[in-house]
Amino acid sequence: MPKESHEPSKEEDKKIDDKGPEDSTGQSGSSEEMLRKRIRKNTPSPHRLTPQSSPPKFVSVEELMETAKGVTNMALAHEIVVNGSFQVKAPEPAEGSLEKRVKEIMHKVFWDSLESQLNDDPPVYDHAIKLVGEIKETLLSFLMPGQVRLRAQIEEALDLSLIHQQAENGALDISKVAQFIINMMGAFCAPCRDEDVRKLRDIPDVVPLFRAIFAVLDKMKIDMANFAVSSLRPHLLQQSVEYERNKFQEFLDKQPNALDFTQKWLQETADAMLREPAEGAAGASGSSPQLLLSLHNRAYLRLLSWDHGMDAFPETVMMDRGRFQELQQDLERLTLVASVLLIVYNSAGEAISGLPGLIERLKGTIVVLLADTHTSSFRADEAFTAIGEKLCLELGECLSQHGFSPFHSNRQSALKGQIAAVRSQDNPIRKLIESRIQAYLLGFLESGPHKSGPALPGGLAPIGKELEEIGVRLSRLVNFNKLVYSPFYQKLLQEILQPGSSADT
Repeated sequence: MPKESHEPSKEEDKKIDDKGPEDSTGQSGSSEEMLRKRIRKNTPSPHRLTPQSSPPKFVSVEELMETAKGVTNMALAHEIVVNGSFQVKAPEPAEGSLEKRVKEIMHKVFWDSLESQLNDDPPVYDHAIKLVGEIKETLLSFLMPGQVRLRAQIEEALDLSLIHQQAENGALDISKVAQFIINMMGAFCAPCRDEDVRKLRDIPDVVPLFRAIFAVLDKMKIDMANFAVSSLRPHLLQQSVEYERNKFQEFLDKQPNALDFTQKWLQETADAMLREPAEGAAGASGSSPQLLLSLHNRAYLRLLSWDHGMDAFPETVMMDRGRFQELQQDLERLTLVASVLLIVYNSAGEAISGLPGLIERLKGTIVVLLADTHTSSFRADEAFTAIGEKLCLELGECLSQHGFSPFHSNRQSALKGQIAAVRSQDNPIRKLIESRIQAYLLGFLESGPHKSGPALPGGLAPIGKELEEIGVRLSRLVNFNKLVYSPFYQKLLQEILQPGSSADT
């Protein structure tokens, strides 16, 4: 039985060519037709890579737990690598929460019990000795493998069996034990904890002293963890690409449909490229590698306008979803700022162009009034009304100071109306700014990690610095993501653009 071909027949090719639109140079829309041949005309099911007739793959609870642990470890390693300011923080229950109240009650009961034992006649040291044992383990955990002398010193001074014998014979000096612990803490702590350790020496009572010792030790554990993270980061940078890729492959082996949303994301981007005019498609229709790169970069740009309430996020970028969402919100604010400033300068004309410091003052006003844009309490109509009022006032004062004609009320009303219209997603000025920002960021992704960024399009100068910072943040995320998931992307993109072709080309 002959194998069915996925390529259009010669007759179909001819029909397509006959209907192809002509561009401004008189050439037929061959670039669009090339995309039509490469990109599937019908969006396939997101389960296409997994044959629908295949029986479901069952996994044990142990396998699922192991996979979950692997994904958790992968997410932690990823966070350490991409987040230069990542730090371990002590968990703290919310103020006024039931968890916090229970914790406080349990601690009070414990420390009251310890105080009661020590106040007995003769004193009972059972709880105190257990605390010394916990402190001993913590101090030993701070040691490096080669610190043999310190280890022996701690083992000797905090010998629990000896301390227990001293307690039974009434010869235990608990204050002396506490002072040794404080001395060791002073030797191990980071410089930022020197003052905390010094204050321990001023606490005369045993119970408050031990309570304070544990509080400082908890801080020291966090310090040590963050020191380990900073020491580990250079090593992770070298190993994380392979590590994350292998971990994701393990996850994919247990969940074969774990790339469904990634495939849908790339397929929809390809379909959107197909719908572009011939001029837009021409830039993406060169050699296959150029087409793959263009499609992939455009897919990342779509993440900056993602509907998080409706669309499932692609699996391969899930660990950076929060970062993409933060970038998206930053860009939305910058778009509004640039749109309002463009309207203001077009409205006021040459009278305000070049006036020193004016654009920064106007920008600062807009930024402050749009600071809560993505909060539930934000009221767009009120915010844009306030922006219009404030900017008209500042423009009027500025024009008067520099001897220009007053900013008449009819011009003010027109300007306020144009500013208020910016809050609409379909506002032409806003859409123009959005398209220019998209083009700028696409240029950032196409320029590569070791090349200078693209030129700033017109109208974006007031937000140029912020846009460049976002471009750098975006390109770092994208480049790292491409490195990790390149084998998976290669297969998906080849399947979308050239169904049935080898993924190794």
